[in-house]
Amino acid sequence: MSNLRFVALPTEEVRALQAGGLDANGQKPERHISDGKGVPCRHCLTLVAAGEPYLILNYRPFPDVQPYAESGPIFLHAEPCTRHNESRELPKMFRRYKQLLIRGYNHDDRIIYGTGQVVIPGEAEAALSQMLENPQVAYVHMRSATNNCYQGRVERG
Repeated sequence: MSNLRFVALPTEEVRALQAGGLDANGQKPERHISDGKGVPCRHCLTLVAAGEPYLILNYRPFPDVQPYAESGPIFLHAEPCTRHNESRELPKMFRRYKQLLIRGYNHDDRIIYGTGQVVIPGEAEAALSQMLENPQVAYVHMRSATNNCYQGRVERG
């Protein structure tokens, strides 16, 4: 049994952004129409289908502003979507990537140096499990290996 739990963005945060709430930069999300290629929603963890509206916004997946609290662009469905159920397996959406960047954070939301690594999806679950065996690691971020965009959070299952 996997010791992992893959966690999507909280629905209350997403609904606020879909309703025109301000992003981490204090700006309204931009609205676009998907071409169906590579627009991953961080709430339902599926691709936004061609012709569907989506949002581009700046997101900071940390509770407070501090030196390690990176922010960056993410995509969300523009219309309400159902949050991905927390799962013990790598969500299907992430299996389409060539590589993922994974990085551990401590209970103070600081990067734990030496935990960052680039993995292929087929090796991600084993690498994440091993990283979470370290008691200093409170959670792990999965990010785009090429653009560093936040993809999701992984916690102990």
